[in-house]
Amino acid sequence: MKKQIVFIHGGNSFSKYDTFLDSLRAREIDDPLDEKVIKKWKTTIRNVFINTHEVYYPQMPNSNNAKYLEWKIWFERYHEFLRNEVVLIGHSLGGMFLAKYLSEEKMPVRVRALYLVAAPFEPDGDDCAEFAFEIENLRRLAEQVDGVCILHSKDDPIVPYTHALKYAEALPDAELVTFEDKNHFLLEEFPEIIEHIQSLE
Repeated sequence: MKKQIVFIHGGNSFSKYDTFLDSLRAREIDDPLDEKVIKKWKTTIRNVFINTHEVYYPQMPNSNNAKYLEWKIWFERYHEFLRNEVVLIGHSLGGMFLAKYLSEEKMPVRVRALYLVAAPFEPDGDDCAEFAFEIENLRRLAEQVDGVCILHSKDDPIVPYTHALKYAEALPDAELVTFEDKNHFLLEEFPEIIEHIQSLE
């Protein structure tokens, strides 16, 4: 039977609706006539592990203005498909979501590894406040996961590297992998995480 990987993508979360509307007005949009396919490292994971793993990419609800309860409900819809030794990957807000969820809820299966990629540790002002978690509750996360890997780049302009250091302090048994030039991991390729998952075998 194949092993499993679940990837939770990032998003934005605004406490004030007017701030969300302002973000829509200011955001750059892609050329609607440009049909090029943008390659992302998350899809590479499926290509690499296609013969050994089932790879799930839940499309989390309303990622332009995410709400924790909505994400929680949708994530739990996937629980019926999961088996022991699942690998969880959370990128950006997806990582913060998994940190909160695993510190507050009981997974129905054992988690082999949790990857927190450029994950916020705390809200930026009021934004992402719904995804905030109690630091002391992270012990519950550690009890459900065989291993935690924190991956962050020092040049991340969206989530400062200090957030990774806070995760490492709160989760002393976690592995911290530091990069110098990966930005916010908006990359086509991310071989380091693939190699790390392969090392779990």
